[in-house]
Amino acid sequence: MQLLINIVRGFCMALADSVPGVSGGTVAFILGFYDRFIGSLAHLLNGTSEERKEAVLFLLKLMVGWVLGFCMSVLVLGNIFNTHIYELSSLFMGLSAFALPIVINEEKEVLKEKVQNVIFTVIGIGVVALITYLNSSGTEAGAVNIAHLSVGTAVYIFLVAMVAISAMVLPGISGSTLLLIFGLYVPIITGIKEFLHFNFKYFWGLAVFGLGMIAGILTVIKLVRAGLEKHRSMMVYLILGLMLGALYAIAMGPTTLDVPQPAMTVKTFHPLFFLLGGVILFGLQKLKAVSEAK
Repeated sequence: MQLLINIVRGFCMALADSVPGVSGGTVAFILGFYDRFIGSLAHLLNGTSEERKEAVLFLLKLMVGWVLGFCMSVLVLGNIFNTHIYELSSLFMGLSAFALPIVINEEKEVLKEKVQNVIFTVIGIGVVALITYLNSSGTEAGAVNIAHLSVGTAVYIFLVAMVAISAMVLPGISGSTLLLIFGLYVPIITGIKEFLHFNFKYFWGLAVFGLGMIAGILTVIKLVRAGLEKHRSMMVYLILGLMLGALYAIAMGPTTLDVPQPAMTVKTFHPLFFLLGGVILFGLQKLKAVSEAK
């Protein structure tokens, strides 16, 4: 039963990681296995042989579900992202907005201890808003062509991948939201979709992206774990800021398409899809209750 639960956990993380909004780390947080997830990654890099063995077994179970969920999500998103961007953006916004009270409730004791750290929430909002603004006022996302790499584009993809994977393991802004901000979400999703259909012209771009993800994991896992253990209040407040800032990033998401669309407004906002995000998170909470009962 634990095998199935961990596969489902990985599946849910992948669905979150593949879309802008909630990160896979947030899903792990909501489902109650985030500390074990981060601990396993840390043990994989610098643990005893017994710790590494246990970490590998746990992460492999998650990986099975993650690969299944990510492939399914990419194949679906690749077909509907350009045609239903406002419905999807509303869904992503719902996932982010409804995750906020869950994180606050889970960490309420930590948040009460040092209320003055709310300044880190402001910093988190400011960082995401500034990056989103600078990106939307700069070059179009369609200019990032991962099928025909230049040295500059390869370096850019590598660095963005490092940042994105860092976000994916944090409960907060998702790596996909950062890819959206930096204009790489649609190119990467398209590249993965085409690769799954045996179109290999995107291979080198995806390979550079994969290397950036590996470098990011090796770099940030220790920092994330140390931050959560020694400065948890600051980290949680910062995470909340990143999540709040992500709402603005998602609203600006349509401007990063290959054929840029206007940013989401009240008229293009879809309340039913927004509420669907809440329903999904409610289902994840129920899954957490089931896994804890085992």
